[in-house]
Amino acid sequence: MEKRKPLYQRLAEHNLLDRSSFHTPGHKCSDFLPPELLRLDYTELPDTDALFEARGVIKECEEKLSQLYGTAGSFISAGGCSLAIQAMLRAALRSGGRLLCARNAHRSAVNACALLGIDPVWIYPSGGSYTGRIDPAEAEKAFRRNPDITACYITSPSYYGELCDIRAIADICHKNGAILLVDNAHGSHLAFMDENIHPITLGADMTACSLHKTMPVMTGGAVLNVGNPALVKYAKADMSLFASTSPSYVIMSSIDLCADYMLYGRGKKAYAQCSRRVAELKAAAEKKGIPQPAGPCDPLRLTLDTARCGIIGEKAQLEYFESHGIDCEFCDGANAVLLCTPFNSERDFSRAEAAINDMPPGKAKEEKYSAPKLPEKIMSLRSAMLSEHETVAVESARGRTAADTACPCPPGVPVIMPGERIDAASAELLIKYGIREIQTVAEM
Repeated sequence: MEKRKPLYQRLAEHNLLDRSSFHTPGHKCSDFLPPELLRLDYTELPDTDALFEARGVIKECEEKLSQLYGTAGSFISAGGCSLAIQAMLRAALRSGGRLLCARNAHRSAVNACALLGIDPVWIYPSGGSYTGRIDPAEAEKAFRRNPDITACYITSPSYYGELCDIRAIADICHKNGAILLVDNAHGSHLAFMDENIHPITLGADMTACSLHKTMPVMTGGAVLNVGNPALVKYAKADMSLFASTSPSYVIMSSIDLCADYMLYGRGKKAYAQCSRRVAELKAAAEKKGIPQPAGPCDPLRLTLDTARCGIIGEKAQLEYFESHGIDCEFCDGANAVLLCTPFNSERDFSRAEAAINDMPPGKAKEEKYSAPKLPEKIMSLRSAMLSEHETVAVESARGRTAADTACPCPPGVPVIMPGERIDAASAELLIKYGIREIQTVAEM
């Protein structure tokens, strides 16, 4: 029979597979969100408040979020974490200066830099086969080389769960008169572990937190958390610059329900308990010779280096986990990442445990990593991204100027950024990652 509602029907079919969700959203399609929520799809009315002129119930909800995270101000986004990231970057360079930016920045940050005319000073994360962390010592060196830096933007946790030393980096930023912005998209829950390790608690000035990724919030629900009182004044205006004028009240209501659950319900206890259950899974993986990334990591994210036990390639990974009734957050050919929340059932965790126990023993490997050389910059991000583009095969792109971010998926460290020359080494890496075509600045 012809599918007249292809997207709806595919989602309904997928739901019938009855797989364990170890991916976003954090509510795991559980019954936490009441079904009647869909009947509340209203708009700005005299009694429903307005997001960017909040004076009533939306303001009350944002005040709950501020209490929850211990901020100077917290501001709802129904446009995902991307909106919060855009607003942070707008706030960071309001008075001029330059941005020190981690090279593993999400595409939304790169796009925002282009729109705002920001040309970042790039800093590579350190690490092995993962996306790595920003080394505070390298950040210190960058400030010495570029005394006009007024803001620093980093990602923590990474897609693989690696956590930066936020406290040390915040101290370096503040010592140099700069503010620290943290893309904390995957770390909204970090305030609710046995120890509060949320970036705001550790000294970040602003964070973009994608609530829906790890909290019981509908997809698209996020919050801009502001720790620095001096940055609160224009936060709403900065968000409205990029946001839709029709924010979803259903998404915002799910944020309100989540905040209530965390403040007055058993939310904090549930998240702390979940971290201990995930620790058991990590221990089981370690026992099989499959360690987690070295150093501090997200307590709720399970990163399995399946290459160590011979499960190599996305197809093999997907088939392996699907055979155990599991949908992962992502697989990249060498690593499988499972995102866990209290809304995973014990059946879900038992399936994950069975999958780990069925893996062959892992083999140790020598970690070798050196930061690549930054490609030659030919033009600004903005000029490159707003130029006439043409798509070319990577094999033919050597010597051309990139017009888009070329990065393996999920977002890791981009091989090339807009405005940079594609050299032989970059082309080789792109092909290695399976990227065969690239957008380049059109040649006249």
